[in-house]
Amino acid sequence: MENVFRQQLVKIRRQQNLSQEQLAGQLFVSRQSISKWEQGETSPDIDTLVKLANLLQVDLNELVGGEKTAETSFKADNLGTHQANHQSQMNGWEFLSKNWWTIIPILGIIGWILGAN
Repeated sequence: MENVFRQQLVKIRRQQNLSQEQLAGQLFVSRQSISKWEQGETSPDIDTLVKLANLLQVDLNELVGGEKTAETSFKADNLGTHQANHQSQMNGWEFLSKNWWTIIPILGIIGWILGAN
């Protein structure tokens, strides 16, 4: 079986309107890694492939070999509806980077409670 991963990655990423930067951020890899995968210079490890398939909501066989199953065809039909209703979830680091200022009052409250005892 021919390795069509790089073409599939580009095709699926573009179908889902994701930039290399956005995809890299969700996988916790660099944008350059995504670029190298898409150019066929390198390949992700198996753990990253599984995460990538889950993130893109495609079957691993479709991502790596281009073999579309009936289940993934159904997912592709409903993808537009799902993406319209889906807001990207924020991981812990993203939350902290956007809400770092909340840590100071929380630590103050905890210190005040512990100091009162």
